Formats: sequence, C-alpha cells, structure tokens
Amino acid sequence: MTIAKNNLKTVFLLGALTALLVVVGAQWGREGMIIAFVFGGIMNVGAWFFSDKIAIAAMRGREVDEQSAPGLFRAVERLSEAANLPMPRVYICPHDAPNAFATGRNPRHAAVAVTQGAMKLLDQNELEGVLAHELAHIKHRDTLISCVAATIAGVLAWIAQWGLLFGGRREGSNPLMMFLTVIVAAIAAALIKAMISRSREYAADAGGAEIAGTPDGLIRALEKLDAYSKRIPLVQPNPAQNNLFIVEPFAGSKTLMNMFATHPPTELRVRALEKLRMR
Repeated sequence: MTIAKNNLKTVFLLGALTALLVVVGAQWGREGMIIAFVFGGIMNVGAWFFSDKIAIAAMRGREVDEQSAPGLFRAVERLSEAANLPMPRVYICPHDAPNAFATGRNPRHAAVAVTQGAMKLLDQNELEGVLAHELAHIKHRDTLISCVAATIAGVLAWIAQWGLLFGGRREGSNPLMMFLTVIVAAIAAALIKAMISRSREYAADAGGAEIAGTPDGLIRALEKLDAYSKRIPLVQPNPAQNNLFIVEPFAGSKTLMNMFATHPPTELRVRALEKLRMR
C-alpha cells in the first residue's frame, strides 16, 4: 500500500512541478513554454536515470566496501537482509556535519551515504537506526521522488534568481507579472516538496524501527543529529536537495520559513517513535 501511494505521489509531483516549469516558461511566450516543457521532460528522464549519481557527486561521496569501511558496510549488509532488499552501494561523504541520505531510482539501483560527522558522532546502535531509516526510504520507493523533486525545485529556484535578468527585455512583457510568476512557482514547488517529504519521514522512521528491531537507536540518533545540525551546518551546493537527508540541513530557530521545511520537527518524530515501544 505504501509503495502504491508513493507511486501516485511521484506521478503527482512530476506533473505538478513540470506544470509549474511550463507556467514559468510561458512568461517568455509560446516558445518559452515549449522550451520549458521539453526541458522539464529531459529533467525528469535525467533525474530518473542519474539521480543517484547527481546526489552522490554533489556530496563528494566516496564508495566504500568491506575492506575500507568494514563496520559501516557490514551494518548495511545485515540490515538490507533484514529488510529483504538488495545490497545498496555504500558511500562516505567528507563533511563534518552529521547527516545521511539514500538515493537511487529503485532498490536495485540504490545507494546509502553517511557523512564523516555522522560516523564520528553516532554509536553503532544509533548508526544502525539511521541506516535502517534510509533503507526504509529505499523500500518505500521514496528515493526517486526525492531526487526528482530536488532537481526540478532547484531549477525553478534558479529561474527565480536569474530569469528576470533576461525576461524583462521581451517586448510587451510585464516585469511585475513575470516576477510574481517565478516567485510563486518557486514557493509552490517548495511547498509541494515539503508536503510530500514530511509524510515520508514518519513512514521511514517507523519502517526503520521495524528493520532495526527497535526504535531506540533511531530515537537517540535523531536527537543527536538535530542538536549537532544546528551547530555544524551542512554546506552543500544545492539547498533544493535538503529533502534527501535524514534531518533538515541548516536547521535553526523557528521562523515563518519553517513552512518550507522538508522534514517534520524532530521532537514530533521522536514522539511518534516512542509510541512504537508501547505496541
């Protein structure tokens, strides 16, 4: 049921974000709309086949094996067997900020990555809780929708930043309307992405607890990761990829911008996991 729902959400997200891209392109006339439609299709195909490589390259991930990182590799291998999943590729990213993510278009083309900061911060049970959470994302087919959302939302944000430099020069164009269109499109893309991502995190937390056999490690890991992410921000080239990570990068004080957060508050996630102990 979860996989079927996520497949429907993937179709909805691709359609909604591509439509937003076309609306933005229409501000440059019919030619702009056609170009935006074609570009959106190319982006979707590219994200489908190369999303894992794009995400890993952006984080400068280094693939490891049983010889180079035996503890991490064996933990992923053991949890993958418990989840009845193929063994994903395993990466370590050279960042001090503690975090982790999974990517890939399906379980057979999946990858799990953790930062060096997470490796140093978390004990074995906490690390396994995090890995189980990421494997749950793979099992639920969340990884494709995450990367596609990040790709399209990132392009919309780029258009919002740079499109006005050129669009206002078109004869008969309305600079104010163009400004409103690209800004609203970028905001709408962020809201759609956040809405879908937040619901997925609760499901992945519950699935990760089931794979690991207990929610305890993941609870402690989330509390640590949330606290340290506020002290050591994750500097990465594309903030549109924030939804990939187990905790929100650049987490900070509560402001109106929290409406664009791709993750639910950590305290609510912990509370939901604690309820699993009572079952």
